[in-house]
Amino acid sequence: MSYETIAVHADGPVLHVALNRPDRMNAFDRAMTGELTELWRGTARDRTVRAVVLTGTGRAFCSGADVGDLEGERSPRGAGVDDELAFLPGPHLDVPVIAAVNGICAGGGLHFVADADIVIAAESAAFVDPHVSVGQVSALEPVSLALRVPVPRLLRLALLGRGERLDAAGALACDLVSEVVPDADLLPRARELAALVAANSPAAVAATRKALRSLEAKLLRTSMEEGWQAIMDHWRHPDSAEGPRAFAERRAPRWAGD
Repeated sequence: MSYETIAVHADGPVLHVALNRPDRMNAFDRAMTGELTELWRGTARDRTVRAVVLTGTGRAFCSGADVGDLEGERSPRGAGVDDELAFLPGPHLDVPVIAAVNGICAGGGLHFVADADIVIAAESAAFVDPHVSVGQVSALEPVSLALRVPVPRLLRLALLGRGERLDAAGALACDLVSEVVPDADLLPRARELAALVAANSPAAVAATRKALRSLEAKLLRTSMEEGWQAIMDHWRHPDSAEGPRAFAERRAPRWAGD
């Protein structure tokens, strides 16, 4: 199977997936989310896969949703939060996902971090949540991380928008990632961790993962649905259109309250 926006190869029982739009800092658009959803659905049927390594091509892990896609789009893409997040591996797979964060991880890129079972980062990695800076509500990514990262830290990241950048050391300190390695060691270390996972009993790994992730899902379900409702409600606000438009036109936004 060939893809346009992702690079995929198998190494024994480990599936390696790289977000592959380096010219757009691996921002996800409709094409990428469609290909990812198709990939995860197919992988779920492949019993030879025991672990997944997810990373980004080039100098970024993922810069979030492609703002060019948002500009002019005036309704949410999904019918609900589950539909909106169907491009993530978690809803489809019963094998662990190891996210290897290289470079910038921004906005919707945090979905991949929250969805992963193990997250490691390169020393050059940085985390930003620019939603509010482009007139969008940041309601899903912070909520999905709330059982891992202290809420005050998430509030700072979400409310300051582009004005706050969390480096790899800071991400390690607040448990956003579990390990930081030199840039050159990122993928070798991710492969090493994946091999360790893949050597274990697949049935035991799947059941263990299900127990822990189902707890997380149940605790966060109501908040995720409320976050999705907040996004839908805000979609009709003029700032929701002004932010992406200003970004596309490379000018300062003119907010409705200014």
